[in-house]
Amino acid sequence: MTPQTIEVVAAVIVRDGKILICRRKPGGRHPLKWEFPGGKVEPGEDPAAALKRELREELAIDAEIGLEIAAYNVRYGNGPTIHLRFFDVNEFRGELQNLDFDQIVWAERATLLDYDFLEGDVPFVRQLSSSRSRP
Repeated sequence: MTPQTIEVVAAVIVRDGKILICRRKPGGRHPLKWEFPGGKVEPGEDPAAALKRELREELAIDAEIGLEIAAYNVRYGNGPTIHLRFFDVNEFRGELQNLDFDQIVWAERATLLDYDFLEGDVPFVRQLSSSRSRP
């Protein structure tokens, strides 16, 4: 990673064939856009540990982070390069709570493209919505 690159991790949590997606609050960056839960990796932090921390902060769950299933770079306008990494979440403990989003939804894989996702997530959403295997 270059100093201008921000590393961001995201979770693909599947339950009963549906995928958890989250909508950003109206007042922040990229308001009301859908995304997968997760967030920035702090300097020196392991990406899987960062995702585990973010899921605890955002959803109050203790997640088992699985394999990385996709990774690529995106950039919004003149902002820094963002290295997006998507991980499978095999299981989690705790009652799922919305601590940070406008809304959370368990979406059918086939309907993912109906949601207004962050531009950077769209290539992964296309891949995920057309895939039959887990995730």
